[in-house]
Amino acid sequence: MTSSLQRMIRLDRRQYARLEKIAKDQGRPVSELIRRAISDYLDQDKILTASQLRQARLMEYTQAAIDTILREDHYDQRQLVIDETARRMERYHGA
Repeated sequence: MTSSLQRMIRLDRRQYARLEKIAKDQGRPVSELIRRAISDYLDQDKILTASQLRQARLMEYTQAAIDTILREDHYDQRQLVIDETARRMERYHGA
């Protein structure tokens, strides 16, 4: 069993009123809603990491698919695409 700490926080009245309404609509206490919000905030880095991993996987897949299409069906355009990519990387990303 994990031990817990009790802390007092001050909330803006409008924020608390919104929390009360959400808690009432969900049939749970405000304290549970606050604990859930804090937990979600602290776990946010895991969500971001999963999102970044998904984005990286999608980019690699897209790159491999386009490179395959260019090599097999449009080889004469491949260098043009590579050069344009380098130009855009420099212009938009400074790389």
